[in-house]
Amino acid sequence: MTAVTAAPISASTTSASPTPGQVWTRTRGLLCAVLLLVAAGIVLATTRSGDQHGRLDPRSADQHGSRAVAELLKDRGVSVHVVTALDEATAAAGPDTTLLVTAPNLLTPYQQNELRTATAASAGRTVLLGAGPPSVSTLAPGVRANSSGPVSTRAPRCSLPAARTAGNADTGGFRYTAGKLAIGCYPSANLPTLLLVQEKDAGDTVLLGSADLLYNNRLGSQGNASLALQLLGSRPHLVWYLPSLADPTAARNGDGVRDDTGDGTSDGTGAERSFFDLIPPGWLWGTLQLAVAALLAAIWRARRLGPVVTELLPVAIRASESTEGRARLYRKANARDRAASSLRSATRTRIAPLIGVPPRDAHSPAVLLPAASTRLSATEGDLNTLLFGPAPADDAALVRLADQLDNLEREVRTS
Repeated sequence: MTAVTAAPISASTTSASPTPGQVWTRTRGLLCAVLLLVAAGIVLATTRSGDQHGRLDPRSADQHGSRAVAELLKDRGVSVHVVTALDEATAAAGPDTTLLVTAPNLLTPYQQNELRTATAASAGRTVLLGAGPPSVSTLAPGVRANSSGPVSTRAPRCSLPAARTAGNADTGGFRYTAGKLAIGCYPSANLPTLLLVQEKDAGDTVLLGSADLLYNNRLGSQGNASLALQLLGSRPHLVWYLPSLADPTAARNGDGVRDDTGDGTSDGTGAERSFFDLIPPGWLWGTLQLAVAALLAAIWRARRLGPVVTELLPVAIRASESTEGRARLYRKANARDRAASSLRSATRTRIAPLIGVPPRDAHSPAVLLPAASTRLSATEGDLNTLLFGPAPADDAALVRLADQLDNLEREVRTS
């Protein structure tokens, strides 16, 4: 009888371990989708960045700039001086000057106190655009800002000459309540969106709930131009204050001491801010949207990996073609473990009846190996490695395994 020798077969990674090519094939669709989203975001940000450029800047001709009203004021003999630092704004305040503050809510408490001190002693006019709860109590004592509303065309409904001359105007935003010395115009839900606060020997303060009527694209509508010229042109000089983060006074705390910690945790009043205070307010919705997108992507990918369905072939296929096709699939997937398992299982099934082992015990080493060793010259250890051993390490080892299994089956049949 011919001896059967089992070649040593080393263990290797299974076919379940994907190759770099397989990983790329599976993830390239998701990566392309992410790249498209990033590209779309960049394009959208680039497209819309022009809308924010020069907002309320008297030098900007963009739709949200204010160059139009500045040019009209210059034609009426009013000088327009643009400043971005608090020290420049407070130094320019005076009885013949209108100080326009475009973003009072962005000023720190220290800046608000300094600005209020300077304007209260100037006897000039101060115009605050969109002053809300963070700033109105300091810059306009006695005034309270209520919830904001939409900007729309409204009638003046007040005795203020500038408003009565201008007529209907595009107003809205914050609504204000004040004492008896204040004149309120353009009401929204019975509360004025334009408020003139007159203070004895301290000039006056004008609060506009929204700055929309000063935009280039709105100035020509309704009585916006007339109202803007009268509010900003009552003095021969106009100081246009655009608050900037580069202003050194923005780093000072409520006591006027510069915050040199460098960690960005001071809010200007000496209080420490938490990590969530430093994150933009829309972070929660953004995180929720990302979580929903990830869940949908997981569901989409999971639907593609359903269970295997057994179906009858519509046509008869020769056994050799089926074997070759499956072999090509195994080779393409580098599935030597599954190919070896299939070869060993088929060999055990065929030799079991020949050596007197019931079909139900054909894949049991405890039953099959002793019965096979009594019929063959190979030892039980060699047969165990051959019939139940590890997966081949490479294609050459798989071919040797197939030859050895074929020799084993031939020896069983001829013994």
